[in-house]
Amino acid sequence: MDRIPEIKNKKGRDYIIFPLDVPSVDQARRYIGLLADYVGMFKVGLELFIRSGPELIRLIRDNGSAGIFLDLKLHDIPVTVSRAMESIADLDVDLATVHCGENAGMLEAAVEGSRGRVGVLGVTVLTSVGSDDIRRAGFRQEFSDSLSALVLKRAAMAKSAGCTGVICSGLEVKTIKQHLGKKFLAVTPGIRPISTVTDRDDQRRITTPAQAVQNGSDYLVIGRPIRDADNPCRAAGKIAREIEGAAYPG
Repeated sequence: MDRIPEIKNKKGRDYIIFPLDVPSVDQARRYIGLLADYVGMFKVGLELFIRSGPELIRLIRDNGSAGIFLDLKLHDIPVTVSRAMESIADLDVDLATVHCGENAGMLEAAVEGSRGRVGVLGVTVLTSVGSDDIRRAGFRQEFSDSLSALVLKRAAMAKSAGCTGVICSGLEVKTIKQHLGKKFLAVTPGIRPISTVTDRDDQRRITTPAQAVQNGSDYLVIGRPIRDADNPCRAAGKIAREIEGAAYPG
């Protein structure tokens, strides 16, 4: 399955996934109009999809060539996940997520339901989760002491199930690529240019765009640094240039 084609002469903007984490279609429409030529893909999350559903997917498709990443993080019994992914495949999106969770059968069901029409990404460990959270959740000490070990274990399970790739922090990309191969897609949230990181940030495992690309990330989910900028297009362009400097070192 090759739902995500290799981009020849990949530009900095092609790495950028902009999350439409806004409460209304009108606000989403504004960012789609602004950024369609500045990012490679738009991410539609659970909040906005519940409000707007397939209408928003059509809106993105009708306004430029940017791809669509439907981030619903499916997590249910395998038969339900399979049927849900079948419905997602009918929406003509490029990527969709399912939690790696506890059961490889759920991942296999997601891949089966995709019918090769959407790239399935396994969510390893959310970037808002830290070692203390893992310990309190009852995981073995080897995983609370090393989140990277848990991420790699779940990533390997996702690959064995036939997933296109995983969601992981930029801190774990290099290890995943070394163990699972360069073609196994790594999509990285928690991206923050140095100048935008604050103590109030709810993402704990963060990296800069340059660090993530140098580590091997294929796509970077970048929201606040673009959305909260005075000029979102200029901010996206600046990040794209930073990515290009990292991707194509002189």
